[in-house]
Amino acid sequence: MTAKKGGRKHIRATSSICPECLVTISAEIFDEDGKVWISKECKKHGRFDDLYWGSTEMYRKAERFAKDGRGVSNPSITKKNPVCPKDCGLCSMHKSHTALANLVMTNRCDLSCWYCFFYAKRMGYIYEPTMEELEEMVKNLVNEKPTPCNAIQLTGGEPTLRDDVVELVRICKRYGVDHVQLNTNGIRLSHDLEMLKKVREAGVNTLYLSFDGVTAKTNPKNHWEIPGVLDNCRKAGEMGIVLVPTVIRSRNDHEMGDMLRFAFRNNDVVRGVNYQPVSLVGRISRAERKKMRITIPDAIQKIEEQTDGQVGKEDFYPVPTPYSFSNFVNALTGKPQYELTSHFACGMATYIFNDEGKMLPITRFVDVEGLLEYLDEKAEELKAGKSKYIVGTKLLYRLGSFIDKGRGPKGFSLAKLLYNTLMKHDYRALGELQHRSLFVGMMHFQDKYNFDMERVKRCCIHYAMTDGRIVPFCTFNVIPEWYRDVSQKSQGVSFSEWEQSTGKALKDDLYKRDVKSLTSSDLYKKTYGR
Repeated sequence: MTAKKGGRKHIRATSSICPECLVTISAEIFDEDGKVWISKECKKHGRFDDLYWGSTEMYRKAERFAKDGRGVSNPSITKKNPVCPKDCGLCSMHKSHTALANLVMTNRCDLSCWYCFFYAKRMGYIYEPTMEELEEMVKNLVNEKPTPCNAIQLTGGEPTLRDDVVELVRICKRYGVDHVQLNTNGIRLSHDLEMLKKVREAGVNTLYLSFDGVTAKTNPKNHWEIPGVLDNCRKAGEMGIVLVPTVIRSRNDHEMGDMLRFAFRNNDVVRGVNYQPVSLVGRISRAERKKMRITIPDAIQKIEEQTDGQVGKEDFYPVPTPYSFSNFVNALTGKPQYELTSHFACGMATYIFNDEGKMLPITRFVDVEGLLEYLDEKAEELKAGKSKYIVGTKLLYRLGSFIDKGRGPKGFSLAKLLYNTLMKHDYRALGELQHRSLFVGMMHFQDKYNFDMERVKRCCIHYAMTDGRIVPFCTFNVIPEWYRDVSQKSQGVSFSEWEQSTGKALKDDLYKRDVKSLTSSDLYKKTYGR
């Protein structure tokens, strides 16, 4: 349903927080002028209105794919009547298991970006959990029921500042975690091939690499080091990269198409781009929010415009879309499956294939919605007792009907891949999908101004804490007064204490860049086409 331009139209009620005093208050999600807004009013601090989604039409499309998960059967918070978001950890109200867990190894960093959630210089202390504490967090995650956490991201600060990062990777693998990714600015790894090889050999699958633009102006964080990271990943072998741009309106949103083309050109090692519309943390004026705020539909519209329609809004689907695949395998095996059941407004994504040098979104040759409806239908038949062999045979013959081979990439059988994944549970087939395509995603983390409790309850990206709690991303970082900061500060040490105990100087962490040397290299010129 497309909203008419003009008057305000109620969509749904929710709960939020006052950005000033953090009291829980009622909020309304509504449509006005074809956009989705959130409005809330605190008795003490007044009314707050903010843009929630830049297109009602895209919001309505995403809403159709909303799915609630089964949550966790062994929540850490056992309080009888938990209050959201004060009793996170996870509680019995939470509707999603941990699809990706963050382990904070340090709050030290070799940079000091103003839009970062946190780093040591700003916090005034050093937080670095011991390896024993980190191992306990891993154990807690894999013991989550009924679906153990099977994907962990090592993060910071800058986790490569800890030389024992390799040890933590090995611990994750020892506890059966399949996917371990390293959230990094890549600076150390750009000039330390041996370090990169060590983390790869230990079991890191993916570098989750900061990448805010294709120019020095838009990406002052690591523009000069990106070529070295790409080169070293090629040398290390089978190390995939996901580029992670923090998108800020008026700062780098004009380069979204160029970022996508950069990833596409380097698809031999770059497996995806996960754009993150900026989360406006801290206190910020309404004028500043309006200037910098960009939502998922706005970002997708930029991509469509800047790629001349090669990738457009019709190609993106919300994060819960793959639920139909999980639901089918669950019905087939009788075992709980990994489910992506975050709120439909949290993110959208697509896959892009290389069609003789041109970008080809998966939606251009696959009837996505028809396939999902068919899988849901077959899942219901399995749950009703129909033979899995009969269902499997029908699936084998029907899968191809949802795929237009004439429009698809040459030499690639998506139908075979899907069949092997669904019926044989051969998840190596999904690895082939990652190697043959480019994942393009959007994940818009919340802030105090657009905070929606319904999103928090369905969050599937969590932080593990040393006290055993597992906390949703948007409470951990958006309300640090209750979670991140209060916990880490209680365990932190002063700069002088840290320097005395380690024999290191904190100032030595700061990266000193030789721009002239980096820009004059053949690698730099080749990478950026200069």
